[in-house]
Order: sequence, then structure tokens, then C-alpha cells
Amino acid sequence: MKKYILVTTVFLFSIVTILSCSDEFVDREAQYSIDSENYFNSEQDYQDALVGAYDLLHSSFMNVLVGEIASDNTVSGGESANDVVGIQQIDEMNHSAVNSNLKNIWDWMFAGVQRCNYILEFKDKTDFPNKNQVIAETHFLRAYYHFELVKWFGGIPLNGDKRFKVGDEKTIPRASTAEVYASIESDLLFAIANLNPTASQLGRATKGSAQALLGKAYLYQNKFADAATVLDQVITSGNYDLVTNYNTIFENNNENNIESVFEVQYTDAQGASFDCLQCSEGNVAVGFNGIRNYSGPNFDSGFSFNLPTQEAYDAYEVGDNRRDVAILNIVTWAAATSATYGTGYKHTGFFNRKYLPRKGDANIGDQNLTNPNNYRAIRYADVLLMAAEAFNRSGNDTKGREYLNLVRRRAFGDTFHDISASGAALTDFIWAERKLELIGEGHRFFDLVRTNKASTSISGFIAGKHEIFPIPIEEIQFSNGNWQQNPNY
Repeated sequence: MKKYILVTTVFLFSIVTILSCSDEFVDREAQYSIDSENYFNSEQDYQDALVGAYDLLHSSFMNVLVGEIASDNTVSGGESANDVVGIQQIDEMNHSAVNSNLKNIWDWMFAGVQRCNYILEFKDKTDFPNKNQVIAETHFLRAYYHFELVKWFGGIPLNGDKRFKVGDEKTIPRASTAEVYASIESDLLFAIANLNPTASQLGRATKGSAQALLGKAYLYQNKFADAATVLDQVITSGNYDLVTNYNTIFENNNENNIESVFEVQYTDAQGASFDCLQCSEGNVAVGFNGIRNYSGPNFDSGFSFNLPTQEAYDAYEVGDNRRDVAILNIVTWAAATSATYGTGYKHTGFFNRKYLPRKGDANIGDQNLTNPNNYRAIRYADVLLMAAEAFNRSGNDTKGREYLNLVRRRAFGDTFHDISASGAALTDFIWAERKLELIGEGHRFFDLVRTNKASTSISGFIAGKHEIFPIPIEEIQFSNGNWQQNPNY
């Protein structure tokens, strides 16, 4: 976590494999190993382990990057068709169970679950005054990692409040999707009951972030009335608001602003390499998004992945102030600034401006691996749009329009673009607004899947197959027949 960096050397199993590098932080000597049974003797032990659980959020950059590329918003990009083959396959919807990037997501998110389970396994060992807060943050984090896993892979193995160990893959079955969501709901209800509305430190989970994530989990299950109730509690809490100027939301100097419900905290600390991307404390996706061979003002160069399409650029109405914040038109920009740039694979002329590397980021080491720009994981605008949909789909169009139009009024700076529709037409407007508001933030693929729009929106998408991704082949093989592969892979 930013400004709260602990050094640990830990040895974690995803389910059946040890992560390829020890998860080292910076600045201090190693303090404990995750297989130690004589830990958790003080509050500081629990706090240190909790920071380790937060740390795997850094590796969720891959989820964001690929979640956007899998959708209709962007194409893969890169240098060539062979540049990060796993990403290219996902863009083409011809991915299989042999895909290193999908394995990254599986391994890294399960590593986060494992760190949370370690704390919860020993939650009763030592008492201290702040214990419920620590355990509540742990429950939030486990719910966050489980939510990522169930979105990507469907049903996954669950092990209660215990660490997975080698061999469990042969005896613990994959839980159903419903069972995973039940676990997520239980974790978040505990978190909501025990977290404070304000964080003791930037980046930590709050009651509002747990409520927002629970509302999202309800929405993904079509539990619209439940989603409306809990999301409305976030809105009426008075703890969040829309940033007045959309143009400032994604700048480094406006992290953790009034619109931030939950952010992944990144730093420019050294330690990353292309052999161990999950070791980075920086936002690796920013470098991947960068303009190839760029020379000019405002931005730094990068690897030209995750390129917005012409259709995404054209989706914005005239007067919508979000378009040029969300998407950089490199031709227009270069003509105005005399900037120069290179073109890579599937070049569209557009870049994901929200998460481009900026001049002055002051990166240490490889700037493409250590960018300090936080990922705005849950924004208040997202909460408003989720609540709008939940109210609309549970029969309250008045609330649905109200929350939708709050987002649109910021986008246009007036009330002349308010939506007055009802029913299914209002639903369509809300879904369209999510695309425009949240483009580049990694939500689009899953929105298309949960609203049954993916097969008509994503080229190559096969209904009954591509709603979820394949379990990595190694996990299927090591389970010795205990786990079945997802359908049609």
C-alpha cells in the first residue's frame, strides 16, 4: 500500500503451484514466512500480514487490461501479432486453457485469497482492541479477490478460513458460482458491519467500499432489489460525490479524491521485471497502454496495447466532455503539439488516455513497470450507474433516471441532455452510459456478459463458451480429474 510498505518474503501457493518469484517488498529485511505456525502473536503481526494481503491488489492490473481488451471497447495492440500472445488470443476470442495471461489472473488472485485465508485461519489466536477492523478488511479483500475469480472463471474451489495446501486440488471440488457469490456476500456483510466509514489510511477498505462491492455482486446475480438497497446506502451516506471536473479524475495529483470509493494504491518502488510482473508495486497497465515511440508533451511512451476503437470514440455525443479525457486521438494531438509517435499492431489512432504514462511521474527503474498512478477500482459514478440500473430493473424508474442523469449532467455540464425514458428503454440508456463513463477501466467485458449483450457486441464471441474463461490447463491436470474444464474449452 502506498506510504505503508512492509518488506516480507512469503511463499504462497495459488492452489497447487508456488508463485514463480518470492513476493518481495522493499526497504526492510524479511520478517516471516507464510507457512509459519508461530506467527500472529501481536496486533503488529496481524497488521503486517494484512498489508501483505493488500499487496496482491497490485497484480490486478492484468485483470483491468485484459478485461478491456476482451470487450468491444479496445483491441490488443502491441508491437506485433506475437507480442504477448495470450492477450492477442483473448482479443481474437480464440484463447484456450493454455494462456499465460489467464494463468496470471488465476495465480495472482488466488495468491490474494491465500494471504487472506492465512489471517482468517489464525483470527482467534491473539486478541487486541482493533481486531475486528483488521479481520473486516481481510474479509473485504477476500471478497474482492473471489469476485475477480468468479467473474473470470465461474465456480472456483473454496476452502473456508483455511489456507490451501498442495494436494487440496485433488480433494476440494470447484464450488458452484452461486456458492462463490454466497461466500462473497458473507464476507462483505461482515466487513460492512465492522468497517469504519473513513479509512485510517489511504487505500484501506471502508464501509462504503464494502457496500459498493456488495451492491456490484448483487447486480451480477440479478438481485436488483438487494443491489438498489445497498448501493443507495453508499449514495445517501454523504461520504462521496462526483468530482466536478472529469478531466482531473485520473491525474496522479488527484488520487483518492471525493469520487474514489476504492482505489488500488500504486508506488514507483523498484523491484519489478518482465520475469515477475506481479512483483511490481507500480501500475504495469499504464506502461502497456502507453504511446509507442512517443516524443512530445504531457505523456511518456509505452507499448501501445489496449487501443480504443473508432466505434468507441464515435459513441460519444457532441458536447460530451468525457471523450477527450477517456480517449486520446493521436492524430489530432500530434497536429496540435508537433508530437511524434510510432504505430504498432492493430493501430487505431486512439489510446486509453485515462491510464497513459504522464510526464513527471518520477518513476524509479523501468517507467513502464513502476508507474505510480492508482487504479480507480470503484468510482462513485460507477456506484450511481449501478444504482440506476438496480432501481430501474426493480421497478423504480424515478430513482433510476435521477442517478443516471447525475452522471450525464457532469458529462455535458447542463441538464439539457437528461434522459426521460422508462422501462427497458431506460435500461438501454443506462447500459450505454456505463460504456461512455467507464471506458478504459476494465469493466466493459463483464457488463456485456451479465447483460447478455456480448455475443452481439464482441467479434468472435461464442455464446455458451466465452462468458467465462478457461481454467488454466495446469490446474486441471494437477487436480487429477477432480475439476472439470469450463464448457466448450
